[in-house]
Amino acid sequence: MMTGIETHEDWLKGRFGGRGAMVARWLSLAAAPTFAVMALVAALAPADMICGAMQGPLSLQGMVPMYALMCAFHLAPWLRLFR
Repeated sequence: MMTGIETHEDWLKGRFGGRGAMVARWLSLAAAPTFAVMALVAALAPADMICGAMQGPLSLQGMVPMYALMCAFHLAPWLRLFR
């Protein structure tokens, strides 16, 4: 039961028994590789296997550019890890 305003760290500590920050840190590293694999699968899949029609291999429409952009947007935890 919440008795007041709690911080994100307090919520994680209560939710995961003190390991919340570590769990959140490791979970944040999962997004970029997942989107990279999804972009690779979408690029290598036949056009009839994907629900949207592809306009061409270098088109900015479709799932491959979307997954690549999502991968790029979720690289921040990896950059912090290697900084």
